[in-house]
Amino acid sequence: MKMNKTAHYLLGLCVLLLTFKGNAQDTNLQIIYTPEKSILNGKHIVLVAGDESYRSEESMPMLAKILSVRHGFKVTVLFPINPESKEIDPDYLQNIPGLNALSNADLMIIATRFRELPDDQMAHIDKYLKEGKPVLGIRTATHAFYYKKNENSPYAKYSFNSKVPGWEGGFGKKVLGETWISHHGAHAKEGTRASFNGILPQDLLPILNGVKDIWVSTDTYGIKSLPADAQILVWGISTAGLQPSSPGVWDKTMMPLVWTNSYSVDNSKKGKALTITMGAATDFVNEDLRRLLVNSSYWLTGLKSNIQEKANVEFVSKYEPSEFGFGKYVKNKKPADYK
Repeated sequence: MKMNKTAHYLLGLCVLLLTFKGNAQDTNLQIIYTPEKSILNGKHIVLVAGDESYRSEESMPMLAKILSVRHGFKVTVLFPINPESKEIDPDYLQNIPGLNALSNADLMIIATRFRELPDDQMAHIDKYLKEGKPVLGIRTATHAFYYKKNENSPYAKYSFNSKVPGWEGGFGKKVLGETWISHHGAHAKEGTRASFNGILPQDLLPILNGVKDIWVSTDTYGIKSLPADAQILVWGISTAGLQPSSPGVWDKTMMPLVWTNSYSVDNSKKGKALTITMGAATDFVNEDLRRLLVNSSYWLTGLKSNIQEKANVEFVSKYEPSEFGFGKYVKNKKPADYK
């Protein structure tokens, strides 16, 4: 059927309006921070929140503001969204809208737990990894995905307990270097004190600039094995209590707490990853942990020379994180509430 010029114009206008509407809706479900031109460094970081316990929906916006306002990164923050209420719902495992932002990202910071995302969303993560782009995994990122309902998905291999040949241990093992093993420290009873590796390759030393004292209330994770070329930057000592002054539990072995890894997904381009198994929202009250994350972001995005001796990680706005624990997230929040 032929259309005249007017019909063509109206059809094009409808497509444009529908596209604009879709983009506007997506924008409402995420937060975007654009730095001042005077400090713009040309790099874009996408932070992906989505865990039921450690309040990444609170910590990711806080870190994003520091990365943007203090350090010149453009930053996008994505959240687990209940599709009916349009509210942040960490217990809703099947929806993190806006992952198409990874198409022009220079770094993905991921803090998800047991997500089972639909194929059209996971395709963006898969494409990002096949391009060999850098990844910073926080806490539960070692078990970021778990496909229970749709085991036939092409992305079920990302599950933390995957047995797919070449994908044993899923995303955690394949990309970060380790999957979920265990709580090595007593959960919610023992904290973690950092012990720094004093012998590191020259390339990695700037990551620890200004990082001197880290204690967090989350326990150490058990690590069974890391790849041969992984580099451990920080070890974790369990502490007998949930105070910074709590003594070390010396009858437990130290565990890797921060390490780097190189990865390749399905024989595609090689990429680099850095994992921090600390990372409850309350952990980031510790200044040096925030500094470690900022330094790591510079290193992973190829801006190692920009890492300062002591990076400014002062909070941009008031930060009063909720305690970790299942079912304890703040209800009825939308992304804009954390901006």
